[in-house]
Parts: sequence; C-alpha cells; structure tokens
Amino acid sequence: MALSNLFRKKTVQDILKQVEKNESDGHNSLGKHLTARDLTAFGIAAIVGAGIFSTIGKASADGGPAVVFLFLFTAIACSFAAFAYAEFASMVPVSGSAYTYSYVAFGEIIAWIIGWALIMEYAIGNVTVAISWSDYFTGLLESGGLHIPEWLQMDYITASNGFKDATALMEGGKSFGNLASSTQTAYTAWTTAPVMGSFHLVADLPALLIIFIITALVYRGMKESRNASNMMVAIKLCIVLLVIAVGIFYVDTANWHPFAPNGASGVLKGVSAVFFAYIGFDAISTTAEECKDPQRDLPRGMMWAIIICTVLYIAIALVLTGMVSYNELNVGDPLAFVFDKLDLKWMSGIIAVSAVIAMASVLLVFQMGQPRIWMCMSRDGLLPKRFSKVHPKFKTPSYATIVTGFVVSIPVLFLNLTMVTDLCSIGTLFAFVLVCAGVLVLQNKTDIPRGKFKTPYVNSKYIMPILITIGFVFAFGYNNKATMSFLTNETQINSSEEIITALDQNSTQKVYDYLVRIDANNSTSKKPDLELLLNKYQQDEVKYASVVKGLPIDDAIKYQCGFDLFKHKIPMWIFLIVLFGLTFWSYRQNLSLIPLLGLICCLYMMAQLSVWNWIYFTIWLLIGLVIYFSFSRKNSKLNVQKV
Repeated sequence: MALSNLFRKKTVQDILKQVEKNESDGHNSLGKHLTARDLTAFGIAAIVGAGIFSTIGKASADGGPAVVFLFLFTAIACSFAAFAYAEFASMVPVSGSAYTYSYVAFGEIIAWIIGWALIMEYAIGNVTVAISWSDYFTGLLESGGLHIPEWLQMDYITASNGFKDATALMEGGKSFGNLASSTQTAYTAWTTAPVMGSFHLVADLPALLIIFIITALVYRGMKESRNASNMMVAIKLCIVLLVIAVGIFYVDTANWHPFAPNGASGVLKGVSAVFFAYIGFDAISTTAEECKDPQRDLPRGMMWAIIICTVLYIAIALVLTGMVSYNELNVGDPLAFVFDKLDLKWMSGIIAVSAVIAMASVLLVFQMGQPRIWMCMSRDGLLPKRFSKVHPKFKTPSYATIVTGFVVSIPVLFLNLTMVTDLCSIGTLFAFVLVCAGVLVLQNKTDIPRGKFKTPYVNSKYIMPILITIGFVFAFGYNNKATMSFLTNETQINSSEEIITALDQNSTQKVYDYLVRIDANNSTSKKPDLELLLNKYQQDEVKYASVVKGLPIDDAIKYQCGFDLFKHKIPMWIFLIVLFGLTFWSYRQNLSLIPLLGLICCLYMMAQLSVWNWIYFTIWLLIGLVIYFSFSRKNSKLNVQKV
C-alpha cells in the first residue's frame, strides 16, 4: 500500500466543478434558501442553548464572577477558529465543513478522520442537548402538576451510577433526604424501574420524543427548518434580554467579591462546560450549498453569531453572579434557580418555557449538520452511495437524515450528560485544530483559488517566542506552586466524597470508628454522616491532610499518586510538546498568527479534558480507521478515478 494514496487530495477546482455540475443537472443538488441573516440566526440557535440555560451554572460555581474571563477566552479561541472556517468556507463553498477542508489541505486519510470525528461531535452533541431538553421539559410538566416516573426520564448510566453512589453514602451514615436531589432521583429511578432479569428498564422517553420531532422537521426541508429556527431564536433572545433587564435590578455588587475566589484554576475548571456553550457555529459551514452567496455570507454569519452570543453570555454571567453568591449556582437550571430564590416565580416559569424552546433550536441545527457531513463523505465514495441521496421534493439528504435520527436515539438511552458533553467537546476541538492547521498548511500555496474572505496576516515568527516567554514567567512566577506540583507529579489527596464512595461496609465502619475516636463530640448513638464528618476538615488543608493520613484504609483510596495521577496530566504534556513544535514551525515558515493562535487555544482546551475522554475519542477514531481500510479506501472516488 503506497503511503501517498492515504494522503491523496481533492483540488478546489474539482470540487467547484462538481458543484456546478450538480446544480446544472439538478442531480444531488440542495435547495438554496439561506442569507447572512439566516446563517447568523442558525449560529445563535446552535450557541444559545444548553450552555446559557444549564452549564453556565456549574462554570460560575467553579470560577465565581471571573467566569466572564473564561467566556471571553473561549470566544476569542472560537473566533480564531471561525476565521479559519470562514476562509475555507469562502474558498470551498460546499457542504462538508472541516471534512471537506481537510480533504483539500491534508488528504484523504485526515479527511476521513475528521469526518468520523464530526459524526461523533454532532451525534453526541445531539444526545447532550436532547438530555438537557428532557430535564427542562419534565421539570416544566412537574410544575404544571403532571409527573412522569423517574425511570422514564433518565438514562441508564446515570440511574445506575446514582444508585451505587447513594447506596455507598447511605451506608456511610447519610440519610436519603440529605442526598443531592439528582442522586435521590437517580436512586428512585433505579429502584422503581421495571426489571427484566437483572436489567432495569430505564429510558429517557422525552429525549426520544424531541429527537423524533426534530428529525421529521429536518427531513421535511431547509426552508421549514430555517423558519422554525428563526422563530425559536427570536423567542429565546427576547427571554435572555428580559432576564438581563429584570435581573440587573437585583444585582448586589457585594456578590462580586471575591471576583475570582478559586483563582485561575477555578476559572479554567469550567472550560469544558463553557466551550460546550459555544460549539455549533461550525454547523453553519455544513449549509454552504444551501446559501445564496456562501462566499460572502458564511464568514459574516459565523462572526456575527459569535459576537452576539459572547455579549449575551458575559451579561448573563455578571447578572447571575451578582444576584446570588457564586457558590449557590451549581445547579442544572441556574437561570430559573436565581429568580425562584428571589421569589420571582413568574420569571422562573418563563425561563423554563424558553429553555425548552432554546434547546430544541440547538438540536435542530445539530441535526441538520450531521446528515450533510455524511452526504459529502458518501459523494466521495467513503460511505455507501445511499447516504448522498437527496429527496426529489424536499431537497434534503433524506436517507442520511433518517439514519441520524436512529444514531442519536440509541445513545440517549444509555449515556449520561457529563460523559457526552466532554466527548462532544473533544471531537469539536479536534475539528477546530485541524481546520486552523489546514489554513496554515495552505497559506503559502499559490495554485489554490482564494475566496472573497481571507484571514488577516500577522507574522508569528517573533510573536510566538515572546508569548512563550510570558507564559513561563506567569507559570513560575505567579503560579509557581501549581506549576511545580504538575512537574513533580506531587501526590494529591482525594476529596471526602471520593473517599467515602470507594469504601466497602467493613472499611466504612473502620473510618467511622476512627473519626469518632479523634473527635469525641461526634460520638453519638446514632450513626452520623461520614461524608459530613470528614468534609468539615477540608476547610483546613493541613488538618484535612492529617486526618486523611490517619484513616485506617488503603492509601490508594486516600491519595492519587504515581502513574494514577500522571495519566491525567498526559493531555497537558501533549499540549506542551506540540506548543514548542508549533513555535519552531512558526519561526521557520512565518506562519499566520490568527489561525496559529486558534490551533493553540483549541488544543489547550482539549488538554483540559480528562484523559478518559482522550481514550474514548481514540477508540472512536480507531473504529473509524477499521471502516476506512475495509471499505472507504477502495471505494473512494479518487481511487476509482486512478484505476
């Protein structure tokens, strides 16, 4: 097998000729209905959704009011990537997004990898939004007096894990009523669900319902999808502006102090949640063939969507952290929570309704994106031909849309929200990294037709070494403790909850006896809450370390050290190695600064995700490579042309 065959490329000229041919004979061509305004609305529809109604709470609780800097950083990183997307979209105005761009810049094998990653991004992203939508929808029904059994509104993994954690915590002395509400719900779902043998029938039916409705709408046509999206965007923008307008009168500036209670590490802890709030703008590029003037309107739509959403996110974050203390915001519905806490029940109801609409619009855009990726891969011969079938009346990729509905419906029954959020983020960031790298690879090639939009060129030759030097000064000067802990792989103490949930019954009793022995005030006839007993020492790092050291249990439960700790740092070491390689490349090749910064920022955010997400993502890519070498490589149009 010749190595060059793996990197065979499509030319921009050939792609444009094929598009013209499709349009002239009407074969496999999509309807053109979209303007810059529609694309901006699609971008807002994709971005303003689960992030602003859900994950913003967790990020605010971790970072405090300073989470606004994380929104700003993420917006800048996405803007760098958006410049690269916009340049490619202007150069190659066809459906396919990063997949098509990688085919031009890197060749077939990289295009397949990114296409396969995008399939995961959109499928898992849809699962994430469907689960969030289900949570808000069932909450709305509950407030109206209609109760759906817990086992019909939760995924299998969340129910199973919640049951295990609840059991461990109750064995440690915590009463059921003192468990977190989410843990109580998961426990109830698991214990009340019908059982077949040892299998508990737990399924999120509302999530399945919304996937079916949205898939039917996307199948029906782009014009209908556009109209529905525009309507939902108008509604949720009005609600967001209403939240800001009403909430600003309840802001207490005392809640903004301290502004960054957990420092830079606390702010960066929410990077996955905040980045998930921004993904989706790249879905705009999958609609290129349905734009009236893609070379002009695609770049405008992406940029306006990011700018508008960033302003809204920062305003919402400041209002939320001003209305209540940041440490109260670790809830699934932070907007509704703050108004409910201030006894503004009517606002909570409005927010719940708008959240249902907002998340449905996100699902709509994502559900449009995936079939168009599959359609492009099928056109190139990398997937079976039927995936490129366009409905003769509706002018949509009909078969691919139906398959997308099934691909999203099945995982929604089993995967939990945290897992799918991180998986979606790593797939998207990987796509951003390759698109930015693609612009760098093509920047000095003169034989490629350029579109109407080109990323402004700033030479990074000397800027990158300066930025690296500033980074070193900050790391060793202002953040020396955390930096040295990272470099020396310093042993870390597990939290009280991590310790308690890892204990068996025998160890639980030993820990209880020890805690009673060191603190006579807690020696009661009734077994107390172990987590509460141990947690009170966490306020004092030295005292907590001393107490944990004395616990009569295995050190593996008490500490993280050695390779068990180092493996979680592997993504960051990969980032640092690549960073120095990029700095050397920029010095040698005079690389353009904006796409280079986009690549670095997105790779850094990938490094903030856990090593398990990297492992799951790698497994997904390996499955894709098996399919490529067994089917796609020999059926590729480029391979057929060569033969």
